[in-house]
Amino acid sequence: MISFIIPTLNEEDVIADLIAAIFRHVDGDVEVIVVDDSPGPATAQVIAALGDPRIHVVRRGRPRGLASAILRGILESRGEIVGWMDADAWMLPERLPAMIAALTRADLAVASRYVAGGGDDRERFRVLASRLINGAAQAILGDPVRDYTSCFVVMRRTVFDVVLPDPHGFGEFFVEFLHKASRGGLRVVEVPYVLKDRAGGISKASPNMIRFLRLGLHYLLRIMAVRLRG
Repeated sequence: MISFIIPTLNEEDVIADLIAAIFRHVDGDVEVIVVDDSPGPATAQVIAALGDPRIHVVRRGRPRGLASAILRGILESRGEIVGWMDADAWMLPERLPAMIAALTRADLAVASRYVAGGGDDRERFRVLASRLINGAAQAILGDPVRDYTSCFVVMRRTVFDVVLPDPHGFGEFFVEFLHKASRGGLRVVEVPYVLKDRAGGISKASPNMIRFLRLGLHYLLRIMAVRLRG
């Protein structure tokens, strides 16, 4: 079985299309686990209307954070291969077969903007900020990883014998997760993809400039904390 975890916060506009794309592109025994932090029921209602027994919804009912949603999804999952992605990752499902195939030579496959064939087609300021954060992570942590902030990944379940996500924070948890995986001797491979702006809904990472800058600071502080802890 392959398990895909999707954290949601008011994603009723995009969730059905993403789930359909996952089932369309990935063959075999697949389950989708939606960890829903939406205060209202709209996202869960959209999923219920699909009537698909392969979808499992965990309703938490209030925002508790991306990292903790990922960890909850891992605990609920049953697959020997486990992955997660944002609900607005409409461009990613077509890359999932390549990421799953990459597990024949690796323990984790990360969708990466910064290897040959990858790219970032968002607005220029967001691209620049992402490159700065990833450049800082590479310089400070020194792991063979190019896209620390992707947060789109598939992996063998055995990875969790070595490392689990720290259930605190937003996407910065993924930097620490990849660092610990690399230092724990796990094989990480990056599979190219092109990130595009979301097709619907509202960005949770950068709904405004203040939030965007604050999030960038959190990333940098987490990177330095990870380095100090070794």
